[in-house]
Amino acid sequence: MREFIVEADGGSRGNPGLAGYGSVVIDAATGETLVERAEYLGVATNNVAEYRGLVAGLRAARELDPSASVRVRMDSKLVVEQMSGRWKIKHPDMKPLAAEASRVFPPTQVTYEWIPRDRNKHADRLANEAMDAGRRGEAWSPSASTAELDARAARSAVPEPSGPPGDAAAGAAKARAALAEGRAPVAARPRGGAAKAEADVRAAGNVATGPSEAPPGEAGTTPAPAVGWGASPDLGAPATFVLLRHGETPLTPQKRFSGSGGSDPSLSDVGREQAERVAAALAARGTIQAIVSSPLTRTRETAGAIAARLGLDVVVEEGLRETDFGAWEGLTFGEVRERYPDDLDAWLASPKAEPTGGGESFAATARRIAATRDKLTAAYAGRTVLLVSHVTPIKTLVRLALGAPPESMFRMELSAASLSAVAYYADGNASVRLFNDTSHLR
Repeated sequence: MREFIVEADGGSRGNPGLAGYGSVVIDAATGETLVERAEYLGVATNNVAEYRGLVAGLRAARELDPSASVRVRMDSKLVVEQMSGRWKIKHPDMKPLAAEASRVFPPTQVTYEWIPRDRNKHADRLANEAMDAGRRGEAWSPSASTAELDARAARSAVPEPSGPPGDAAAGAAKARAALAEGRAPVAARPRGGAAKAEADVRAAGNVATGPSEAPPGEAGTTPAPAVGWGASPDLGAPATFVLLRHGETPLTPQKRFSGSGGSDPSLSDVGREQAERVAAALAARGTIQAIVSSPLTRTRETAGAIAARLGLDVVVEEGLRETDFGAWEGLTFGEVRERYPDDLDAWLASPKAEPTGGGESFAATARRIAATRDKLTAAYAGRTVLLVSHVTPIKTLVRLALGAPPESMFRMELSAASLSAVAYYADGNASVRLFNDTSHLR
């Protein structure tokens, strides 16, 4: 029986945001790339794009040989675990896509394997090519991907002199497969002027070249960015958002709902002291280049204390405001449970549910925050910016950066006057650097 490897990936620039997928079918025996698939999806979530990539890869494999066995390799733990039957599929958008994927081949012919993201670079590259093409209003074309890798890999491959005819082509396929996995073929490692050829192939394949070996801070060197999964140093300096939750208000210790639809309280004496401590800590670090604040009073007061210490102006951004909690504003969780039990249960179960009285759902908040994030990353590319905001917006930025599901919001603790940080790179990737740091308050 013939065996294929299907590698698939999907991504969205924003979650939901502009999305695309990439899939590749590989001959398991030779490592040769047989088929590539990629498509721009418009606005979709990251998980939807990943499932669409899986379906496309499986369909491409079936077109080659419906009797083949298939090993699916993806860096999405969610998709792998759900398709393996170990995790339940709860999200309504995922169920039909998972069902569609399961119908392409008989289940006995398909196995699923999770791989790290840096081993799924071929499919990831295709997904990014599709998204780039979609933003230009074009359809994705494979002409600039596999064909070029084939040619470059063939130029760098060194066939064994005693091998039979055809070894050069096989060597090229193996070289391309090795480069797509992030390793150069031993016989083809270039020196001198050939180093650029390898760099070109790695760039074409979106393969990370690894971190700089120079010690951090050494004169004349720039350390590679610490961005989770294999980002290349040539991406440039990220837009780094230092996320500060405002200081305490009179409602904070009582854990009352305090959004953008309530009384807009000022900082308490404790909150003002917290703001001063944050200001001192940030002044000592000396890295903040701009300050952007939610329009609500407690955030503007917190931002003002820091701006006075750092000598910076405060830019007010409406998109950073807290969620509107409707009729729950000013109430404790227990009071909401007592007065609106059904509405609270629905809100806890679905990000699309609104608080009683026409409040803002977490899904609506996420769309607003994603749009604000995209706006600010474009405006402050390569700079370190303090964003003074609230619990829900900060948790949402972290959740989106991690690609975590909406229910993760309820599993994060975010203290008053705490600092978090997320770096955003030019290729759309994000790296969470810090979360809920309160060391400056001690």
